[in-house]
Amino acid sequence: MTEYGRGQGSEPWHPEDPLYGDQGWGAQQAASGQAPYAGQDEQYQQQAQQPYYPQHTQDPYGQQQYADPQAPQQYAESQPQYAESQPQQQYQQGYAEQLQQGYPQQQYPDQYAAQPQHHQQPQQFSGGWDATGEQAAMPYAGQQPDPYHNGYAGEGHDPYGTPDAYLPPQPPGQRRAPVVPEVPEQGHEWDAEPQEESHPFFTGVDKSEREDDDPAESRGADGGGGGRDRRSKSKKKGKSGRACLVLAVIFAIGAGGIGYVGYDFYEKKFGAAPDYVGEGNGETVLVEIPAGAGGSEIGQLLKQAGVVKSIDAFVQAQNDDPKGKTIQAGAYSMKKGMSAANAVKLMLSPASRNSLIIPEGKRNSWVYGEIDKRLGLSAGTTKEVALKNADSMGLPDWAKGHKNVKDPLEGFLYPASYPVAKGMKPEDVLKKMVNRAASEYGKQDLAAEAKKLKLDGPWQLVTVASLVQAEGKNSDDFRKMAEVVYNRLKPDNYQTNQKLQFDSAYNYLTNQSNIKIGLSEINSNPDPYNTYKWRGLTPGPIGNPGSEAMAAALDPTKDGWLYFVATDGVHKTEFAKTLAEFNKLKEEFNAQSGQ
Repeated sequence: MTEYGRGQGSEPWHPEDPLYGDQGWGAQQAASGQAPYAGQDEQYQQQAQQPYYPQHTQDPYGQQQYADPQAPQQYAESQPQYAESQPQQQYQQGYAEQLQQGYPQQQYPDQYAAQPQHHQQPQQFSGGWDATGEQAAMPYAGQQPDPYHNGYAGEGHDPYGTPDAYLPPQPPGQRRAPVVPEVPEQGHEWDAEPQEESHPFFTGVDKSEREDDDPAESRGADGGGGGRDRRSKSKKKGKSGRACLVLAVIFAIGAGGIGYVGYDFYEKKFGAAPDYVGEGNGETVLVEIPAGAGGSEIGQLLKQAGVVKSIDAFVQAQNDDPKGKTIQAGAYSMKKGMSAANAVKLMLSPASRNSLIIPEGKRNSWVYGEIDKRLGLSAGTTKEVALKNADSMGLPDWAKGHKNVKDPLEGFLYPASYPVAKGMKPEDVLKKMVNRAASEYGKQDLAAEAKKLKLDGPWQLVTVASLVQAEGKNSDDFRKMAEVVYNRLKPDNYQTNQKLQFDSAYNYLTNQSNIKIGLSEINSNPDPYNTYKWRGLTPGPIGNPGSEAMAAALDPTKDGWLYFVATDGVHKTEFAKTLAEFNKLKEEFNAQSGQ
């Protein structure tokens, strides 16, 4: 790019050039600011009448160029010395022949084909074309430099001297209409085709792709509708059809999805829940319902077992039954494929329950016997498993390794309802009970509570709770009974000498429940569980305390109770603070029992 902004290629005519565009055609006046050649210096007029002899120059890139006929004045003045020379005439003829070979003769004026070889008489420039179709020469006045000429030798060029130059202007008499492609005759198969959709979505052709297409290739070599044009239309038709098909599929899928969502919403909101019909297919399955389970959780367990078809159906049936909310935790023998209403009805019947309910205070020996019965095992099977595998049942660490303990699991078969049905293993049933006890005991910091009560850890705290559970008759007695235990364990207790003297402990070691025990029998039995003989607590719990007994052991009364007597032998317990009060209560008991 030069300092004037020109490139090396051919440039359009400058607007101030009298031959720019249509200027000068039709015998128009000279350009504004330029006077006609009449009356100017004779030298310039002679130069204007000189024939066009392009100056031969050398392109910096090695290509041959010709000087611009409208070059500045210093170059125009040098033209006459070449005009009359013979070599210049030969060069002119060669240049004319080159023009004739490179471009069609009909597109150029005759002045390029055969220039006169002699000086012409000066004539007045009219700014147009003469009657012969030749344009009158128009010299520069030398007042303004050529805007396309940089003033350097060898850079000027003839705008018509190269094959890629712009076509020269035609005189009015020689202008021809542009060539229009021949319109195909009617009847051709491609002529009757309808206009294709031009949108790129249907055609599959981008606008940029259509602009880049070669028209000549699309028309064929002969200018007519070639094979490529027909193939292109076929491809467009195929793409258009595929696009429509894709749209149809998308709309169909969308409509189907909306319909399915709407139907599913209606069924869930207003439709009846799926449900089976009848009382089942006869196949029995055991379903375990955990403690505290609600209708939705029970329905989910039944559905997973194949008993009911849906959770909603069971919840609805449970709400419709007046006793539906009284379903308890435990194991139920159910049938697969039952209607929700029949499932609720069967769960309310005792015949379906396969649960073992452990009451508060029951000893382990009673629990072992019940498990053997429900599992169809011989007597003693569950107890043997318990004693053999006690350490692997899930006991907490503070409940292991104690001396003189008759049963390591005593106090850890927590009172609750457990599923027990044929086909289950004894160890599996026992593990559930032990895990439940460990969970309940772990709700409080028993180690810290035992320290406050001057006990040796959580193990002794559970032992106190088992004694309170065994001796107390109701929840009102539990806290007073707990205070009796703690007061008798005090080192300053000289009335009982730190002996508990509980009949329940002696009955535990003999595995009986006798309220009338002779003094000779009690004093002669050396078992560590005999609290009449030994001070302090028993080696371990004597039963399975419930939550109320454990709460009483953690929070005893502070009224000074030291004695108690079951005045009716079963339901009523009286408490006393002194030995005199105790003796009086004992006389009342003997009177009522006939002693």
